[in-house]
Amino acid sequence: MSFQVALNFEDGVTRFVECRPGETVAEASYKARINIPLDCRDGACGTCKSRCDAGRYDGGDYIDEALTDDEAADGYCLPCQMTPLSDLVLRIPSSSAAAKTAAVTHHATVAEIVRHSPGTIEFTLDVDDRDALDFLPGQYVNVDVPGAGVTRSYSFSSGPARRQVSFLVRTVPGGAMSGYLTEHARAGDRLTFTGPLGSFYLRELTRPALLLAGGTGLAPLLAMLDTMTGAPPAPPVRLIYGVTTDRDLVHLDTLEHYAQALPSFTFDHCVADAASTARNKGYVTGLMDAGTLHGGDTDVYLCGPPPMVEAVRTHIAALGVTPAGFHYEKFTPAAAVRETVGAA
Repeated sequence: MSFQVALNFEDGVTRFVECRPGETVAEASYKARINIPLDCRDGACGTCKSRCDAGRYDGGDYIDEALTDDEAADGYCLPCQMTPLSDLVLRIPSSSAAAKTAAVTHHATVAEIVRHSPGTIEFTLDVDDRDALDFLPGQYVNVDVPGAGVTRSYSFSSGPARRQVSFLVRTVPGGAMSGYLTEHARAGDRLTFTGPLGSFYLRELTRPALLLAGGTGLAPLLAMLDTMTGAPPAPPVRLIYGVTTDRDLVHLDTLEHYAQALPSFTFDHCVADAASTARNKGYVTGLMDAGTLHGGDTDVYLCGPPPMVEAVRTHIAALGVTPAGFHYEKFTPAAAVRETVGAA
């Protein structure tokens, strides 16, 4: 039985390779013309040392100088020796350019455009080579804006198992993609995008998780929840979703669906506008305390605009709690530049 291995490089580019029975990750990578760091090939140098974020494997034979017992216990591995026992996600300690690879370009047709609110649009694509498009829930792609000569970055709001892929967009005045989606886009339009990209993705759920979304930062968290519905029962997962005004709230019905489908999942939302009719007025930090963070025994996934991300980081520090895992992504609407950070 073959297994799929996701190789996530330092620059956020992710490539997927297929590992056949008895084949090491390094062998499968080189067959796919992806030159991950490698020197000795026999577990003696440690040049290929990587971090496994998800999956099971046989670590193979190696010497302690290449990989210590403590490192192995912490999830580090040697791709030149390891053979998968399930699908894997590996963090590779090099750039995609150094590995002589790059993100893949895909072509697609617009299937649907839904205006959820005055400032939020979701578009869905039929991808030409859908079977060749793999991504991790939480990742994004760079979309070529038709007729504008620029790209914009959007996270998948759908899980990897879906045949169609969707993206949630906040529209802004004068924005290139905003203008296209609100004024010109029609079902049947052709789009090109490159990816997947980013180090903000769902890791293996081994402890409670706290998902924090600001505005359309909800998109990658929806992809994560979509993936959880097809996985074994998970530890408790809580989502807190914050927006500016009532009309910015979208996909509450979707979140309610996941709350019914996932016994371990709960969610709440808040609205910053004092005139809101929401039960919780204010910011996501107002719904977080040390208990929400399980005293630190939790993995935090945070996606939103820079001020929100910084406010959450400051709030958690003030609580005196250090989460076991802290993964966040800052985004700036209508910009193709993102900052993605993951801390194990």
